[in-house]
Amino acid sequence: MNKNLSRMLGVVALGSVAAFGLVAPASSAYPEKPITLIVPFPPGGAVDTLGRIFADSISTQTGQPVVVENRAGANGNIGTEAVVRSAPDGYTVLIGANGLATNPAIYPGRSFNEVKDLAPVAYVGYAPLILVTAYDSPYKSFDDLLKAAKAEPDAITFATSGSGSAPHLASELLKLTSKTEMLHVPYKGGSPAKLDLVTGRVSFMFLNPLEAVPQVEAKKLRALVVDSPERIAQLPDVPTATELGYSDLEAKVWWGFMVPKGTPAETVTQLNLYINNALQDKQVQGKLEKMAVIIGGGSVQEYEQYFHDQVEKWARVVKEAGLATH
Repeated sequence: MNKNLSRMLGVVALGSVAAFGLVAPASSAYPEKPITLIVPFPPGGAVDTLGRIFADSISTQTGQPVVVENRAGANGNIGTEAVVRSAPDGYTVLIGANGLATNPAIYPGRSFNEVKDLAPVAYVGYAPLILVTAYDSPYKSFDDLLKAAKAEPDAITFATSGSGSAPHLASELLKLTSKTEMLHVPYKGGSPAKLDLVTGRVSFMFLNPLEAVPQVEAKKLRALVVDSPERIAQLPDVPTATELGYSDLEAKVWWGFMVPKGTPAETVTQLNLYINNALQDKQVQGKLEKMAVIIGGGSVQEYEQYFHDQVEKWARVVKEAGLATH
């Protein structure tokens, strides 16, 4: 995949699927019965919210119910395995996040593998991660934080919602790209991590815009850098990592749909079309905008290439950081 793919898969990418129109295809009988959409995380989170948005849209397009089923646990592994073990007929679909690409390297001993056992369907979009500190933290800039980390290794601590999560891997990527040592403080969930972040018990944390922006606006947190090539509208004064000389520090939360490997190609194409139709719907776009999602879209092949690029990128980070489980 070339360097322009992230933009191609962004908002402007919808032009590449405009020819599909906003209609359900009439050339296939699929689906002829209800679809089960597996969300491998608890209700209420971003993946669950997105899943329900797309379930409603697909149901409207097809006239068939799309039943959302939460199968949470093990950093998404439980729900993912349920889809891997299901029939490859298009009636059990997975919506996942970064873990689709990072878990193969983090958990090499599993009896399944996303790359070998799942087939990409469609790319939903992404939200850049934002490095935030407590508002009254002594670190007022990204440079302040890195200088402190270099002056006193392991004095800087970073919170995450758990090992292997997107914020954890973003922090490890920061350590590698900045050549600093920082101490990981994993929490059992995002809420206690953010509480300690706001009170200054930990130095920083990577959050998605939906979590970070309200806290920054309320002056409970301070945003130091955005991990994306371009600044975001919600925080126009916050510089990007690229601006600050860290172009390799690009970390984001992204979402996409998968089905079991072996699902007929025509069924995968139909699902891709339904998801692209949803992404072009103004109501869906409005909901995603509120979640600060940079809308994706595009063909099955584009998403497949993006997925494999992400697998390769984070496999290197996992290996260099020594994060694989045994």
